[in-house]
Amino acid sequence: MQGVPVLTAVELAIGTELLETEQVLAEELQSDNPYVSDILQHSTRFRGKRLRPMLLLLTAKASGGIRQDHKVLAAVVEMIHLATLVHDDVLDDAETRRHVATVNARWNNETSVLFGDYLFTHSFHLASSLETTYACRRIGRATNIVCEGELSQIKERGNLDLSEEAYFKIIDGKTAELTALCGHLGALYAKAEPAIVTAMEQYGRSLGLAFQIADDVLDLMGNEGKTGKSLGSDLQKQKLTLPLIRLLNTASEADAAEIRQLLAHPDETTRDRLAPHFERSDAFQYTHQKAKSLANDARRQLELLPMTPARRILAEIAEFAVQRSF
Repeated sequence: MQGVPVLTAVELAIGTELLETEQVLAEELQSDNPYVSDILQHSTRFRGKRLRPMLLLLTAKASGGIRQDHKVLAAVVEMIHLATLVHDDVLDDAETRRHVATVNARWNNETSVLFGDYLFTHSFHLASSLETTYACRRIGRATNIVCEGELSQIKERGNLDLSEEAYFKIIDGKTAELTALCGHLGALYAKAEPAIVTAMEQYGRSLGLAFQIADDVLDLMGNEGKTGKSLGSDLQKQKLTLPLIRLLNTASEADAAEIRQLLAHPDETTRDRLAPHFERSDAFQYTHQKAKSLANDARRQLELLPMTPARRILAEIAEFAVQRSF
């Protein structure tokens, strides 16, 4: 696979299965209600690279083979992810995602909340169609943890003394739990050995943590034209992320006081006014090393798998998760 772009390699490895997953989604997410149908159609425009279905299917292929249940489960995790995006956009007052208006911007917050709920409940309905209740129970547990992570983040808004430990606990719940679930279900439903199932769950967790750290960096230094979504929402909502935690912990007393003042009263200029402080700090380099370490841990989890194209792509995805914002 060397020299082949990651997405091209994914297409070669699981393109057919991803298409079949999309078909499951398309069949499930239909409504005779014109209003709901319009929202469903609009929401397909800001779904990204299908990272979570991709992870589940690649893990399955690398661990023993893709089965029909995997395609259903891949559709389920994508529904859950889409529901969290819809709700996140309400929480962040976001106006764009993937270069198009968010559901709350095009319609209203009430519609977004109910539509997110619609996606959550539909995902459990689809998961219950499998022969056993195991996946449904694991998905329910993971979704609860995701919501707990989001609730914890809301509770800590404005807490300028948030520790790294608390930050990692939040992102482990709100982001990494779902990617860990993808690894777990992918390997388990491929009938892999228990040690491989555990390793693939840890692969997904480490990957999710690295991915969220990179997202947090993009929110501070990314370009909206390139990312296609509203940026700066972490600052506006007074969420302390890893670069900001490091910046505060290493700044001089005078700089820390100024940074705290900026974070306590955010506006549209805050990102630009923080830039000189970041230039004098190792915050982004420190954050990069943390993300890189997590990506390396994700790759180490793959050592139990046979060397196949699917395993190599999983390793490349871990690298991509870090590189996209640094």
